[in-house]
Amino acid sequence: MTRLCALALAAVVAASAIVPAQARGGSVSLTINPQGRDAEVVREGFQLYSLFKGWKSHGSSARIDQRGVGNGAAVAQHGNNNVAEIVQRGSGHSGTVTQTGSNNRFGLFQFGRHTTSNVSQNGNGRTGLVIQGGW
Repeated sequence: MTRLCALALAAVVAASAIVPAQARGGSVSLTINPQGRDAEVVREGFQLYSLFKGWKSHGSSARIDQRGVGNGAAVAQHGNNNVAEIVQRGSGHSGTVTQTGSNNRFGLFQFGRHTTSNVSQNGNGRTGLVIQGGW
């Protein structure tokens, strides 16, 4: 999971570097919706990340980790054994994750300033990530 997040974050940083210096404000997003074996790898990554953070998961769970000012986050889950993670670093972020079904995993990671993401995941056994950087 750490390697996947590091690669995705590097893509976000690299993409933001090509924006002209005179551009003020904006964001870049990377969405990952793996299927098959790739989804299993991401799901295992979520499990390892949870173990590393010392979180215990029984049934559905949601974790929101915010550092900064003016951030807002919400999670709604309907079903069994769903896990959602929202991490916000910086200011002015807005993020929601809605999951309907069972055995779903989703991570929303927002960095910098003023990013917005509203994710809806429906079905069973779905996995995904969104990584956003704003300036």
